[in-house]
Amino acid sequence: MMTYQTLLYYCYSPIAEAEQFADDHLKFCKSIGLVGRIIVADEGLNGTVSGTKEACEAYMAAIKADDRFAKTDFKIDDVEAPSFIKMHCRYKSEIVHSGLRDPNIIDPNKQTGKHLEPAEFQKMIDQDDVVILDVRSNYEHNLGRFKNAVTLDIENFREFPEKINELAQYKDKKVLTYCTGGIKCEKASALLLHHGFSDVYQLHGGIIKYGKEAGGEDFEGKCYVFDNRIAVDVNTVNPKVVSTCYNCGKTTPKMINCANPECNEHVTQCDECGDKLQGCCSVACTTHPRKRKYDGTGYYVKVPQPVNVAKK
Repeated sequence: MMTYQTLLYYCYSPIAEAEQFADDHLKFCKSIGLVGRIIVADEGLNGTVSGTKEACEAYMAAIKADDRFAKTDFKIDDVEAPSFIKMHCRYKSEIVHSGLRDPNIIDPNKQTGKHLEPAEFQKMIDQDDVVILDVRSNYEHNLGRFKNAVTLDIENFREFPEKINELAQYKDKKVLTYCTGGIKCEKASALLLHHGFSDVYQLHGGIIKYGKEAGGEDFEGKCYVFDNRIAVDVNTVNPKVVSTCYNCGKTTPKMINCANPECNEHVTQCDECGDKLQGCCSVACTTHPRKRKYDGTGYYVKVPQPVNVAKK
């Protein structure tokens, strides 16, 4: 029985005294029994939290009762157990690290691509004048992506601005951007518009919402998520596994974090190689003195760090 929920959400909305807000928000989340990870910045909120259905309902009600965040769109998953171990709420310079901090150039509250609901996105993806653009990192789109999507060779979203010139060939197309929950597309689509792309769209609610409302049709593989589930199924219409084992090349839908904590690489790995390499991405990593015990999941609780330390 699914007695818990996991909420994925973001909201671009200015927060005065955001560092203090992060401290207060952490206390509130703990008081209602939530676990998860929330990033607070001057520009807004970005979070994934998990807890009982009652706690999640209380959290959503509190967020929507705040005029600054009333427009927040929550993606809700029913889960068997909480998707995190602890509750973290940290202040950072951006709610998604892009390096695009100049509000005179990129401000999602002023200009972004046209938001497409899942049904609208679904109708457009096969049109001849459309390009589907995945704005996520390599390890994410290697695990799963939309059929015929253009993917970028980036290790982190902050590298996206460097790829704009490579995308210039699509300026005369309708560019449909997508990511996990929609947050990266807010800035990616705005940057494309800034660089002269005239017909730019974004999948509202991202892959997660598309899976819930459109059955995930034509999304191939699994979707990487930033909690202890690691990956979730999306497509219930025409599912297909597209990822292969990093070590042997065998088709596999499974993703792990390397058991060597100093590597911690995200890789797709079959169970056979996982057992053989003890959850490591390579033979070299198996000899690391701090190698973590592999339990078959490939997920490890990070070494505890101080929370709410301002990063400027």
